Amino acid sequence: MLTLQEPAVKTAPQAVAAKKNMSNIANVRNIGISAHIDSGKTTLSERILFYTGKTYKIGEVHDGSATMDSMELEQERGITIASAATSVKWGENTINLIDTPGHVDFTVEVERSLRVLDGAVLVLCSVGGVQAQSITIDRQMKRYRVPRLALVNKMDRTGADPYRVTKQLKEKLDCNAVLIQIPIGKEQNFEGVVDLVEQRAVYFDGQQGEKVRCEPVPDALKNEAKKQRQEMLEALAMFSDELMEMLLEEKEPPVELIHEVIRKAVWSRELTPVFLATAYKNKGVQPLLDAIGRYLPSPLDNDYHAYKYGSDAKDPDAKMPLSADLNAAAVAMAFKIVEDPYGTLTFMRIYQGTLAKGETYYNQRTSQKERISRIFRMHADSREEIDLAEAGDIVAVIGIDCSSGDTFSSEKDFCALENMFVPEPVIQIAVKSKATKDADKLSKALYRFRKEDPTLSISTDPESGETLMAGMGELHLDVYVERIRREYKVDVETSPPKVNYREAPTQAVDFDIKHKKQSGGSGQYAHICGRMSVLPETRRNKETGAEEPVTETFQFEEKIVGGVIPNNYIPAIEKGFRESLEKGPVAGYPVVSLHILVDDGSYHDVDSSDLAFRICAHTALRETFPRMKPTLLEPIMRLEIECPSQFQGNVVGDLNSRRGLINITETIGAVCRIEGEIPLAETFGYSTNLRSMTQGQGTFSMEFLKYKKVPNNIQETIIKERKEQKK
Repeated sequence: MLTLQEPAVKTAPQAVAAKKNMSNIANVRNIGISAHIDSGKTTLSERILFYTGKTYKIGEVHDGSATMDSMELEQERGITIASAATSVKWGENTINLIDTPGHVDFTVEVERSLRVLDGAVLVLCSVGGVQAQSITIDRQMKRYRVPRLALVNKMDRTGADPYRVTKQLKEKLDCNAVLIQIPIGKEQNFEGVVDLVEQRAVYFDGQQGEKVRCEPVPDALKNEAKKQRQEMLEALAMFSDELMEMLLEEKEPPVELIHEVIRKAVWSRELTPVFLATAYKNKGVQPLLDAIGRYLPSPLDNDYHAYKYGSDAKDPDAKMPLSADLNAAAVAMAFKIVEDPYGTLTFMRIYQGTLAKGETYYNQRTSQKERISRIFRMHADSREEIDLAEAGDIVAVIGIDCSSGDTFSSEKDFCALENMFVPEPVIQIAVKSKATKDADKLSKALYRFRKEDPTLSISTDPESGETLMAGMGELHLDVYVERIRREYKVDVETSPPKVNYREAPTQAVDFDIKHKKQSGGSGQYAHICGRMSVLPETRRNKETGAEEPVTETFQFEEKIVGGVIPNNYIPAIEKGFRESLEKGPVAGYPVVSLHILVDDGSYHDVDSSDLAFRICAHTALRETFPRMKPTLLEPIMRLEIECPSQFQGNVVGDLNSRRGLINITETIGAVCRIEGEIPLAETFGYSTNLRSMTQGQGTFSMEFLKYKKVPNNIQETIIKERKEQKK
């Protein structure tokens, strides 16, 4: 096992920190609250702030007073746009809490938050259950191996059914969901919960549910509670031989043993305990806070690792363990960057060692020294300045220049943390300032937003000179355009949204391309041969034997023998191909799903050069790709609609006319829920259409699902339009 080196010289604050008891870190919980849009995440966060004494008045989303929605646009629209961090105390535990957006357009906020958290609460609507964004969040939690609890919220809604939601968790998310509570009362008569572990009823008295009252289980619920508790214990027995033996011997297991089994099963991500609440009606939040402290891991309980500096992440020897040791070399990740009136705030999660105000640390990507001038504990948009941050802390710092995902350490060229996943943008618009004098301010705004949000892409169209802004959806781009107008006072013009299509081959083709140019003096000569083919959609994992999706869009392979092309020209060939992928020869869209093998060619002792082979690769793609019978691919969105049942026929008919595909239709009470797939190109302005079809009562959410072949007649139209644009 690798041992981490201590810094050669400890600063005074680090020396003090080294003496602190590790029990402080054991009481820290870094958690995120994530859910599908409108499941009540921010409402739950506001109750947590109130019950922990962080605020003395409950803020509400609907009237724009929510503490965690501090941005003006968030208050106006009633949605969370940017994740907000705060720190609260509950009993002995310090809970660092991040409230994340539910809308898929801001999914990177969830992605980067989950990347640095030790645990999470997945909030589900008691009526909607597992919805489209719930599935995305589940995938993100699994990607970063985050243990979680589930909370079925809005238990006061008509049609609330926690048993159905728990069943959906098992079926749709393939997780071992187990009810730890059952409801007392239904829908508007929801009064409290029965705690199946402690075998007691829990009620929430007082004007704001602040008084927790425990009573014996009501007689009317004793049989149901006994049945559900037995199911819970049988599920837990799979994780404990001791508990299994006690059940077989029909002995009553001690409560502490049940808590211990739940905790270990949650840590191993093999169990998702399910709790019940109605945050808006102030019921069920305090037991959830107890569960966060009791079941979710502290920074000491998770196994974290980094990769040795300069090593290949695929190398098993590249991993190096990280520990919450305050004496060890500092290791921290910058996971979010926010421009602030006082400077650039960089949010950091510290995995090892300490960060001290006034000290310098190395950016492991650039090897540059950066000095931290100030450190803050954040509470939404307010802050508390501190001198020292320790392993396990999530803080914001001022004074460093970096990008999202950068690793910082007290030692140069030390290690790199696994980076976060950033999805590709699927929609773009052209933006320009109406007044020429505002062009500089627009550039500053775009530079800042691009630095803050990795899913926002800013580029310039080389043909038209337009500034292009690409993002995850209409709302995503709309919010940034509005922020440019408000925060930078720039009146901007935008073009209609454009879809980011892709070009992909459908058959393999051999190529033999020679680049030869002679114009006096030394010329240019390069010759490459090989085969272009279609990348497979899946490949077999050598270790597990399972079929896994291929995530790369391009693979380059060379099998040159006999030195027909010297090795020093191979990188130039690959670079030439990669450069050509940005604009395909069919309609100028990026090329994907392409595998290129170079296995023969020739060179000239004098005239061959890197430039010659790069140009040859450009020519090879331009001439060969059209022979591969290429097709255009378009982004397909997963769509979920909720509307009154009487409008189902109109909504389904409209989807069919938009080339949509209906996967699931279910009616819950008076509400119809439709899940399907729809091309992104057919969704522009859909929110207005849906509202008019459903008398303003329909809602929908979308997320990117996959790329799919464009129908031939539409492909011809797209190519024709692109050619006309270039004229």
